[in-house]
Amino acid sequence: MTIVVGYVPDPTGALALDQALQEAGWRGTSVTVVNVIGTAGYRSPTLAAEKELDAVEARVRALHDDSCVLHINLPEGERVSDVLLRVAEQRSAVLVVVGLKRRSSVAKVLLGSTAQSVLLASRCPVLAVRAG
Repeated sequence: MTIVVGYVPDPTGALALDQALQEAGWRGTSVTVVNVIGTAGYRSPTLAAEKELDAVEARVRALHDDSCVLHINLPEGERVSDVLLRVAEQRSAVLVVVGLKRRSSVAKVLLGSTAQSVLLASRCPVLAVRAG
């Protein structure tokens, strides 16, 4: 059992990671950090630098030996939410933690909402956090 957290290198991602670590400490479970990057490659705003992911991995492994960080390239035709839900299913997640960001109505229509998709489709509880 693990807690899966969707991670992006910004304040919302940091808050989601902090909450996942806190929940894992309370539950005595591992944490699986998932950083998904889109087809934009290195310019993707969701791409976390290797050095940053190493620091994140050190934090989660200090909590639980079975914790890990997954850096996943978004498969063509899939959404980030699909990847997070698949990882949660594969790892028998007891909780999924996602960050919420304020977006315009137009952006929501055009891009969809990863957090909303996870909230609606997850088979386990979801904790949604919002920075600031």
